[in-house]
Amino acid sequence: MILFDREGYSPEFLKEMWQTHRIACITYHKFPKGEWPTAEFAEIETTLPNGESVRLKLAERGTWIGDRKNGLWVREIRKLTTSGHQVSLISTAFAGSAPQDSVQLFSRWCQENFFRYMMEHFAIDALNEYRTEEIPETKRPVVNPRWRELDRRKRSVKSKLTQRQARFAELTLHPESDEPALPKWEKRKAELVEEIEQFEKELMDINDKLKTTPGHLKWDELPETEKFERLAPSRKQLADTVKMIAYRAETAMASIVREKLARSDDARSLLRDLFLSTADLLPDQEQRRLRVSVHPMSNPRSNRAIAHLLEQLNAAEFSYPGTNLQLVYSIAGQAQTAELAPEQNPADQEV
Repeated sequence: MILFDREGYSPEFLKEMWQTHRIACITYHKFPKGEWPTAEFAEIETTLPNGESVRLKLAERGTWIGDRKNGLWVREIRKLTTSGHQVSLISTAFAGSAPQDSVQLFSRWCQENFFRYMMEHFAIDALNEYRTEEIPETKRPVVNPRWRELDRRKRSVKSKLTQRQARFAELTLHPESDEPALPKWEKRKAELVEEIEQFEKELMDINDKLKTTPGHLKWDELPETEKFERLAPSRKQLADTVKMIAYRAETAMASIVREKLARSDDARSLLRDLFLSTADLLPDQEQRRLRVSVHPMSNPRSNRAIAHLLEQLNAAEFSYPGTNLQLVYSIAGQAQTAELAPEQNPADQEV
């Protein structure tokens, strides 16, 4: 079992996980020592979990982390970014390879890309309903509204105080040399001193109140005026589940389409065009088939990629839900790519 983490584990934890539980860990290295020579890095082409191919500049060494007593020997893999920065990970999974380990950890940004894609094309952030419901009693504490307001005031006063202090320092460092303008300069300094003292006093009072104000309260302890309702989650959970299933199906199909595309990044856009295109449905009760004749794409390259996808779908022999009709896909005007039913004679194959 391999464990991943954003911040990085301590050497003691990694050692205990490996030596006691035999669990290999791959994690970020918080404090790598020095920079490695750029000559050590080699460009490697590898595949991300979503099927996309990328090129990474990687280097690998054996490294001792921790002190002499509690430390351990690990594999250290570094990625050289385009800006020259080196990102380091350490691993106790000695059976894996550097590209495999690095892809698992360095591709965490795929999660952000996933949410961006889902919001843009699947509307995963859309509000499905406006119905609300009371929040059930929970033992988890919630932020005290009084503490939140004091904290907001503290940050506001602290910001104003910092601005006044900076202006006062600027006036002190650059005294007025023009004698007619000197009174105005002194007056401005005096005004700033008064404002600074006022804000310092206000900040001290707020800090004293914060010390005696609990930061969190139980839900039952909240004032009635501060309690609120939440959006009913049931419909959104169902809708998001359906969208997740649709995304997984799209991802699986994209990996198939990429096999016939020179540019792998075009796979999802081609699939979106396919989903929006029209098709003819031709049920065949005698052969127990539902023929889906997809209208051709805009160019031969896209047609070849879609035809390859349809071949894979036909080989899976899916049935239309709720019926015994097997789905048979083809592109209109092209030969059928479906496998024949066992009882059908090859001489009767349709063209």
